[in-house]
Amino acid sequence: MAHKAAVFRKEHFNAAHRLHNPTWSDEKNEAVFGKCNNPHFHGHNYELIVQVTGEINPDTGYVVDMKVLSSLIKEFVLDRFDHRNLNLDVEEFFELNPSAENIAVVIYNILRNKIDQALDLKIRLYETERNFVEYPVN
Repeated sequence: MAHKAAVFRKEHFNAAHRLHNPTWSDEKNEAVFGKCNNPHFHGHNYELIVQVTGEINPDTGYVVDMKVLSSLIKEFVLDRFDHRNLNLDVEEFFELNPSAENIAVVIYNILRNKIDQALDLKIRLYETERNFVEYPVN
């Protein structure tokens, strides 16, 4: 009988961003995004939790090798996002508003094709200790 389990890797990165819709007036951007629309940007200390769920491999006892997962997150997420201005430095956000929701989707898309497709992947991103997003939702 196969057993399914979920494993989690928690990481941290700091990044600046500005929430802004260039098709809107300055007044509408200010009304919708408030302080997050600061033209000089603002930053967050993001907490990232990557969840991988799947069958436990009978040979290793692992769902996924956590050293490999950690390396993937570092190379493809942390090295790209940490201490960056998301709007200016991260290609995916050149034309996509870097809201917590969109950041989570981008991280998911980056990691999805790097992790065995037989395993489920979920991203939880904390923008603040009280505000977080999960993607995907089932």
